[in-house]
Amino acid sequence: MRTSIINKIVKAVIVVQLIVMATSCKDYLNIDEYFDDEFNIDEAFNNIRNMEAYMWGAAAEFNDEARTIRSNYTPGPMATDEAFNGLTGAGTTNIYYGMDFATGNISPTKFGGLNQWGKYYIIIRKCNLILQNLERPADMTTIDRQRIEGYTRFIRAYAYYNILVDYGPPILVGDEVLNTNETMEYYDRPRATYDEAMDYTCGELEKAAQLMPADVGLLNFGRPTKGAALALVARLRLIHASPLYNGGAAARSYFSNWTRKTDGVHYVSQQYDETRWAVAAAAAKRVMDMGQYKLYTVPADEKTPVLPANITSDLDFYKPYPNGASGIDAFKSYSDIFTGESVAAINPEIIWGKSAPYINSDLNQGALPPTLGGWGRFCVTQKVVDAYLMDDGRTIQEARGDTYFETVADLPSGSTFNDLFTEQSRSFSGYPLNAGVFKMYANREMRFYASVGFNEAVWQALSSTTLYNHTAKYYFQDLDGRGGVSASSPNYPITGYVIKKWVHPYDAKNGTGARQLPKFYAMIRYAEILLSYAEALNNLTGSHTVQLDEKSYTLSRNTDEIKNAFNLIRYRAGLPGLSASQLANQTEVQKQIERERMVEFLWENRRFYDVRRWGIYEETEREPIMGMNPDGATKEAYYRRVIPGTSSFLTREVNKRANWVPLPQDELRNLPSVDQNPGYN
Repeated sequence: MRTSIINKIVKAVIVVQLIVMATSCKDYLNIDEYFDDEFNIDEAFNNIRNMEAYMWGAAAEFNDEARTIRSNYTPGPMATDEAFNGLTGAGTTNIYYGMDFATGNISPTKFGGLNQWGKYYIIIRKCNLILQNLERPADMTTIDRQRIEGYTRFIRAYAYYNILVDYGPPILVGDEVLNTNETMEYYDRPRATYDEAMDYTCGELEKAAQLMPADVGLLNFGRPTKGAALALVARLRLIHASPLYNGGAAARSYFSNWTRKTDGVHYVSQQYDETRWAVAAAAAKRVMDMGQYKLYTVPADEKTPVLPANITSDLDFYKPYPNGASGIDAFKSYSDIFTGESVAAINPEIIWGKSAPYINSDLNQGALPPTLGGWGRFCVTQKVVDAYLMDDGRTIQEARGDTYFETVADLPSGSTFNDLFTEQSRSFSGYPLNAGVFKMYANREMRFYASVGFNEAVWQALSSTTLYNHTAKYYFQDLDGRGGVSASSPNYPITGYVIKKWVHPYDAKNGTGARQLPKFYAMIRYAEILLSYAEALNNLTGSHTVQLDEKSYTLSRNTDEIKNAFNLIRYRAGLPGLSASQLANQTEVQKQIERERMVEFLWENRRFYDVRRWGIYEETEREPIMGMNPDGATKEAYYRRVIPGTSSFLTREVNKRANWVPLPQDELRNLPSVDQNPGYN
């Protein structure tokens, strides 16, 4: 069976009912048994209803973007330093493909679910058929034609986007609908360079944005909009400007020897170009200037904690939001975006999102304690816990011995281990914090409590009348620990921390009356646009003018602009913004942006791409994954930093090749002009 992806492209089968593509494992060249090609094309495109159904059928080929952890389509959080799971396996038999990727078990012949290359080209072929036949439906108005063209270009560009970020440079086929049953030489063509692919994909998104609606309404929530197209451009342009893909030391380290065999051209440019940062800044500013999006906030009420006193580094901190952190509830403003409390379809922060049943069925199932019917093993790392600031904006290093306590050495002279636990219970914004909690978890910023489940944290489960307000205890012999109710299985938090970000206080898996609120997944949030704008500006050393659409943007490292964009994120979290001394230092601002993106977008599938585009992947991954001690039966034994797991299968591989997923080996056999990604030969 010949399985080249170009063959897959041209053998995508049109069926009349709902115009769905057949993808049998039979030889893609043998299509006569499926359909009469010309007859079915006529059926597919003879009226607007069929064409639109065919278009959304193409969009339905994409995987669920929320599915980033279990049976996932992308390396995702498990493939980087923000997540860990005690399970991994042998490629195609394992359902945690991110762990397989991180441990070096993904290869050109063993992918698990990460082999999406072929699917994206099937989508591209479908879109090219639509664009080729746009004039055929007699009942299509000009407005309908423009709308369908806009969506189709977006869907095709989104397929290329996915190839670009996970596989690197794609094979660009343009508008061509390739013939069927040709010789292999007909289909053989080289990959584009990274720059060519980036410019093409962004160009198609730009064209799509001109034709797509600005809003799709409540009933069509999940469909992309003009803002989604332009936000994707902003994301891609930031990636394109970043060190790994923009010349300099990182690009040379990873790609200096990677050239196209057909002409010797470097796939990734080895020359630094500062104007890319200006283009990225302009692309983000264009989304900001739409006036359609803003950060989601919830007004403060009597349960909102008082802002910390004596903040002197940021004189605006106590002003009302958005000019400061006053007047909003920082916990709810962040938490409600994810838990289902806010209505996603009208949330002004969600530029593009979708309904995501997977979050309840898998992601939250993997986080909930075993006592509550969960698996308790979708783990956050100690590195993430350490990255969260204190509630007054200090790092844990700056607050150690003052409001941050982890060891007896942090305490006043004469203290004992028992003094490392809180004496008072606390409740804020509807979040209960028990007395007796380890002081490492006290006085932290609100996003920590909204996102991380830790030992002796309360899982409210308020919809259950029998299991509500459950305190999860992860000590070895407690019910939710390694030797507890799931002692014969891996259902325990191997790092001592789990992701709690999408769990609503009412959510319960079992117990009388148990239910879960519907969940939504944001592919792009406005918070990302703000941080992208700040980062792009911060990397400028001169003034640049960029033309986008009909507007001209003149950009430089304007510290007021950086501060305003960055501080909106910090103020929404109840934290002080950048100080004057920080703003004056480009390296320090970049450091703060990197920390902020790690925390703000925890488990939202941004970290994997961020550490790579910054050129720090090897640095971040060489730091061992750390957590609390799951074998600790007592408090003194449990609260010790350890490297989880002793088996070799949990050893994470650090290798430059892990920048991208490899291309399938069959592709390389059938198409001799196609080069494999670096490190996989």
